[in-house]
Amino acid sequence: MSAPTVTSQNSAEGQPGRRVPGGAARWLRIIAVLAAGLLLYAASPPRDLWWLAPLAVAPFAAAVHGRRTRGGFGYGVLFGLGYMLPLLGWIQDFLGTQFGPWPWLGVALVEAVFLGLAGAGMARVSRLRGAPVWMAAVFVLFEALRGAQPFGGFPWGRLAFTQPTGPLLPLASVGGAMLVTFAVALIGCALGVLALRLRQARRRFVAPVVAVLVPLVAGAALWPTVGVAPEAGTARVATVQGNAPDIGLDLLYEDDVLHDNHIRGAQRLVEDVRAGRVPRPDLVVLPEQVGSWGPTRYDPELRAVTERLGVPVIAGGFAQDSDGTFRNRIVEWDPERGADEEYAKQHLVPFAETIPMRSVARLVSPFVDRFQQDMVAGDVPGVLQAGAIRLGVGLCYDVAYDDVFTGAAREGATLLAVPTNNAWYGHSEMSWQHLAMSRLRAVEHGRAVVVSATSGISAIIRPDGVITTRSEQFTAQNLHGEVPLRTERTLATTLGAAPTWVLSLLGVGALAATARRRTHDKN
Repeated sequence: MSAPTVTSQNSAEGQPGRRVPGGAARWLRIIAVLAAGLLLYAASPPRDLWWLAPLAVAPFAAAVHGRRTRGGFGYGVLFGLGYMLPLLGWIQDFLGTQFGPWPWLGVALVEAVFLGLAGAGMARVSRLRGAPVWMAAVFVLFEALRGAQPFGGFPWGRLAFTQPTGPLLPLASVGGAMLVTFAVALIGCALGVLALRLRQARRRFVAPVVAVLVPLVAGAALWPTVGVAPEAGTARVATVQGNAPDIGLDLLYEDDVLHDNHIRGAQRLVEDVRAGRVPRPDLVVLPEQVGSWGPTRYDPELRAVTERLGVPVIAGGFAQDSDGTFRNRIVEWDPERGADEEYAKQHLVPFAETIPMRSVARLVSPFVDRFQQDMVAGDVPGVLQAGAIRLGVGLCYDVAYDDVFTGAAREGATLLAVPTNNAWYGHSEMSWQHLAMSRLRAVEHGRAVVVSATSGISAIIRPDGVITTRSEQFTAQNLHGEVPLRTERTLATTLGAAPTWVLSLLGVGALAATARRRTHDKN
């Protein structure tokens, strides 16, 4: 890969050291990046305002353009705080009554630091020709890093997750979530550069305008290729949302309530099927944390429901193996064999399902006392043979990571399912943010997705990301519908992590080019 050419401009687009801005200009930039972070939050679910996301990136990109590295870092942290503090408000809703604002503020600050690093890198590469491309690639690099580190990362709030609708969504079928992030960042950075050039009455508008149009045109052109045809037939699916009490932290010790509520919900489904009010489904999906099972997976009530329905039932729960290993699992109940195939959650929630630094974590996490041992992550793609359906599964937090459903689709899944328990977070926006991830995964892999939640939002999603039916929050509600079963692999499924690596390496290469230029200048 050839190194980008470094420009030597004397304006705000060029070397900032040659022009010291006044205090008023600095305060305007501070206000602008904070407002940009808030605007990016406004672009996030449950609001369907996909077009606000690139508009939010634009003032951030303009603020860091041509700045010193430390200035870019500072603006990036402010942008990150403006975005992450309101976006992650559900952490405060969940933990605030017992632990105060510190868990919420801590997580938001850590995520903002990664955006600060992105801002620092974007400031450096903004001196290169074709700056919007390199700035967007650097943004991708640090979004990938914050999704992996520390403690397995926290990929919440990715730019791609602001795009469950709109013309950029089809890009997920080609390059996955990270290509969508790159497209949003590229448009935003190009708009920021364009605004700077308009302000300076510079006439070099063609390149940034092209950078804005290409992702939009490419996404719109890809819409007809997003497959929805039932290549392997169709299936009737049902979800059981048994509901949960809206009691926040106190739900930690209400496992029996969750189990009983969902058994009652499943029994209502049995009665509706037998009375002819609901067509008999081919598959029933229950949420995460419905049961708690030992090595024998003993659950007579769940098995009885399965036998009465006569179809496979999928349910999530905490399960211990014969060697004492404790995992968050999905178990398939077969009407003849009982507990059958299983999947173990691959990405565990730090400070909840796995707890680093337990003595310190006790100050900010109630799960330290709830779980005396860490859960163990699975390392095998979740594909269960549920009757005639090859079902790809991921548990709750799994859906935020790219590898889980990529692995399932590669292993032949014809339908995807996301059992989840979001009842901890009350009526906050968390459930809507989580649902948006499932919509993107549907397009990414060209598969229908069934989301089954304890208290909402449960949904049935078409392969083009459209929600055909969904539940309300904190209601006992069963859903049912017909979904296509698909076998064709999208390009995103085939490529897997390759687009992330390529885009990240572009960012690394651009940063390396600026480092070489700086060394050359010193010599």
